[in-house]
Amino acid sequence: MRTEHQKAAQSCRGFMPHEEGMALYRAVAEVGAKGPIIEVGSYCGKSTIYLGSAALEIGATVFTIDHHRGSEEMQKGWDHHDSSLVDTETGRMDSLPELRKNLENVGMESTVVAIVGDALTVSYFWETPCSLVFIDGGHGPIPAHADFDSWAPKVCIGGLLAIHDVFPDPEDGGRPPYEIYLKALDSQRFIDYAAVGSLRILKKIDV
Repeated sequence: MRTEHQKAAQSCRGFMPHEEGMALYRAVAEVGAKGPIIEVGSYCGKSTIYLGSAALEIGATVFTIDHHRGSEEMQKGWDHHDSSLVDTETGRMDSLPELRKNLENVGMESTVVAIVGDALTVSYFWETPCSLVFIDGGHGPIPAHADFDSWAPKVCIGGLLAIHDVFPDPEDGGRPPYEIYLKALDSQRFIDYAAVGSLRILKKIDV
């Protein structure tokens, strides 16, 4: 990964530790350009830069999907709220300007396509098999399971499914990301591929 991309990712707002970001980078590099890369949950682009850096090297394209209004835990009064991302005219969260600035700063505007909208809605119209799908959107039961149910089937055979904030111990974090990780394994369509921190990466197999 280019040094300038590492520095940009590490200085970006977000919740992706560097070692987990590097695991995403390696996953993209290893799976290759079999199809597009999907990221569900852009926020300000921290993990997007890791994905985009590898995509840039292998000639792939990242489509990052987010409504940019913030998930539940990012709203006012919650632990992960960032008041600097609130639109002063509307009073609503808006992380899109920060994402666009960060992608421009690292020269990834042609490698990363930002889709502004609800990931479930976008999935209804998405038909191209994906080489990698990274799920890191809303962590509540409804959005997390919806993201898995709508996007996991779009991973191509031999492709990878990455899920962030998977905590086997409930004392460490919320349950939905762990639940969808187990759901992937229980489907017998995915097997474990890599685990770094709270990041789990699974490979889709032919059955």
